[in-house]
Amino acid sequence: MTDWSRATLVDTAAAIASGRVRSREVAEACLDRAARIGGQVNCFVELDAAGLRAAADDADRAVAAGAPLGPLHGVPLAHKDMYDRKGRSSGCGSKLRGAVPATTTATALAKLDAAGALEMGRLTMVEFAMGPHGWNPNYSAPCSNPWNTAHIPCGSSSGSGVAVAARLVHGSLGSDTGGSVRCPAAVTGVVGVLPTYGRVSRYGAMPMSFSLDCVGPLARTAREAARLLDVISGPDPRDASSLDVPPPRAEAALGSAAPLPRLGLARGYFEEGLHPEVAAALAEAVAVLERAGHAVPEVALDAALLHQVADLHPLVMKAEGAANHMADMRMRQEDYSFEVSQRLHAGFFIPAPDYIQALKLRGAHLRAFAARAFATVDVLVAPCVAIPVPTIAETTGHRGKAYLDMVVALTRNTKVLNWLGLPGISVPIGFTANGLPVAMQLIGRPLAEAELLRIADRYQQLTGWHMLEPALVMRSARGESIQADGTTMGAERRIDR
Repeated sequence: MTDWSRATLVDTAAAIASGRVRSREVAEACLDRAARIGGQVNCFVELDAAGLRAAADDADRAVAAGAPLGPLHGVPLAHKDMYDRKGRSSGCGSKLRGAVPATTTATALAKLDAAGALEMGRLTMVEFAMGPHGWNPNYSAPCSNPWNTAHIPCGSSSGSGVAVAARLVHGSLGSDTGGSVRCPAAVTGVVGVLPTYGRVSRYGAMPMSFSLDCVGPLARTAREAARLLDVISGPDPRDASSLDVPPPRAEAALGSAAPLPRLGLARGYFEEGLHPEVAAALAEAVAVLERAGHAVPEVALDAALLHQVADLHPLVMKAEGAANHMADMRMRQEDYSFEVSQRLHAGFFIPAPDYIQALKLRGAHLRAFAARAFATVDVLVAPCVAIPVPTIAETTGHRGKAYLDMVVALTRNTKVLNWLGLPGISVPIGFTANGLPVAMQLIGRPLAEAELLRIADRYQQLTGWHMLEPALVMRSARGESIQADGTTMGAERRIDR
């Protein structure tokens, strides 16, 4: 008997459309898993069981009536708690939001609705999306990594990565300002997509940094991520940064007979500070691609330029974040956590000429980077998170240089893409010795999402990392008791797809 909470998004959508399974049955499977392990991973801010059941029944009636069905019809999703939905409040991980219902619905959510997707609830996030570790003191319990609940889920889209990896939903929307889709995806063993800046509308999404924010999907496989990206992409007149380009048709491109993109292994900047276990997993991933017939030459990048980009990114992010929160910081500073308050204070002290100069350099640096990076290849292969996944204890209540170095290491390889406006994808490639996932990052030219997803999909056809599930999921599926201390560890291979 198929456990539809663990089936892929694509298979589930096809089964619902064909009548092989009812959407209500899929919804109940997801709700059952949430009841069994939700208290271990703590990824939901709100789980709307009644709303999900009602929407699933509506979806089943549409199938029975022979109504036109979208590509996500009847499939349960859940999203980072920062998207407007008319009549509902979103908390943004803070004490300052959530009291006033939204009057409109975010464009990305509206597009998912039009494609037939269901919404199971709202997911945890770092306060105002300002932090890479996933910890938020405003929640009563920490959101935890399902591979080992003593470890962080990364942030700021912490709940999104956890909900997808724990098989609670079939996909999720996060947001990525410096790695906040790719890093949670990397450490939870799923796929996370950073689209080209402006590819996906941000209308109705909480602003963090106007120049850097991107809306992106998390899913279990590249094919599922491609379908989600196709649905949410496209121009939107309500978003001034929206690009006037059509959706990428990424899912259709996965089976294209066109020559595959040329790959290159990024050298310079990305391998600095790389943990040996992460480096070994990346080398094996490259070897897999080479055995599949790809040449993967090394591509020497301008490390000095990327170091400058890495310095400019937080300058822009903090200045724009401070501008967004100026009024609330004046009136309700005590309602911000210490760490977020300190980050915002730093933004208030950035001189306007420095901020403007950083924005002026963006185009020139992008041209310089692209001219060197893509002179002979189409896609760069690089590590995503440079270090093994830390524990929650290692990332809470600490200060000082060692702590800051660890936090910076989480996003050093991802934030440079946000500042350059380039697309990137996090793809699981194995595990480190602590039993936590590790990922590679595929980097492309602007609007090259379909190329990146073709490579990711091809890699997943040759490997089985995406078919592994946390032991927490497998044991709950077998009805076994879960350890009271929540430190369930390990992975088991899911075979029955």
